[in-house]
Amino acid sequence: MDVLVTYACFIVAGITAGGTWSMWKSRNLLFAGVLLAITVLAVIAGVLRLI
Repeated sequence: MDVLVTYACFIVAGITAGGTWSMWKSRNLLFAGVLLAITVLAVIAGVLRLI
C-alpha cells in the first residue's frame, strides 16, 4: 500500500507540474501559483514516503 501512495504522490506532482506550466503560459498566474504549491507539497510527500 505504501508503494501505491508514493506512486500516487509523484503522479499528482507530475500532473500539477504540467498544469502549472500551462497556466503560466496562459498568464493565469494566481492559479499557476496554487498548482505550484500543490506540486511542491506532493513532491515533498513522495520523497518523505521514500525515506
